[in-house]
Amino acid sequence: MSDAGVERDFSPAEHAELALLLEVAGTPKPGNVDRSHDLDDLRFEHFLAGSVGSRRGLQLAEDGAPVGEAFERGVGGMSQQRGGNTQFGCLLLLVPLVKAAATGDVTQSGVTDVVASTTVDDAANFYRAFEHVDVAVGDPPEDAGALDVRRGSEAIPTLDARGLTFYDVMELSAERDGNAREWTGGFRRTFAAAESILADEGSILDRTSRAFLDLLASEPDTLVATQHGTEVAAEVSRLAGDAQGDPEEVEKLADALVSEGINPGTTADITAAALFVALERGVAV
Repeated sequence: MSDAGVERDFSPAEHAELALLLEVAGTPKPGNVDRSHDLDDLRFEHFLAGSVGSRRGLQLAEDGAPVGEAFERGVGGMSQQRGGNTQFGCLLLLVPLVKAAATGDVTQSGVTDVVASTTVDDAANFYRAFEHVDVAVGDPPEDAGALDVRRGSEAIPTLDARGLTFYDVMELSAERDGNAREWTGGFRRTFAAAESILADEGSILDRTSRAFLDLLASEPDTLVATQHGTEVAAEVSRLAGDAQGDPEEVEKLADALVSEGINPGTTADITAAALFVALERGVAV
């Protein structure tokens, strides 16, 4: 179905909320919660509630609030369901994208300008966001223990003393975290996946699942690497590549990863961000 000639009046914040809903509704997305797969204590309805709960933070970003403030508010709202952390990483990518879109510049250079202009106060709010939900993160480098995000607000004096902005914190994590790498690399994978979604055919949910699988096959997921090691992350990417184009194999992989507790969550985050960009550029729903 062609996307040409379709008029929309959704705002950037509304598109971001819709992107969160579409991401979790796309199936199969191996290892992730979707409308056909739940985890033991994290279910489809938790993601629906998290999407709606994040709306106030996304609106703040659209209204021009600082990135850190909008992110912390979004995470706080997202956390108001019983599942815990549903979309922390998604919001990390979506908030600056929404802020860029609100200025009419949802491009790689536009969102890079947004993240590069973040402040120490933004970084402080990023750390406060970790107090709303438990987030799976790896141990920091030996010389960065004072900046462990799991310390939450307790790390803020160190941020102040070192003058570290939100962008600076992402730079410290970029080597081991795929979302931080997006921040510091011009949201490269986000925009590439958005173009794939726009060029694809079929329903937006089918496009979503294919975009997820393409992303997973192209690069090991950093959340999988954090939780299970780099070899497992590489093997999951290989299996995703082998399954591409074969719906039965993709479904088998989805069931297998869920049963093994392997969750390529960073790939889902980038998929949500790509959906937002595609929606802003007119993909049909």
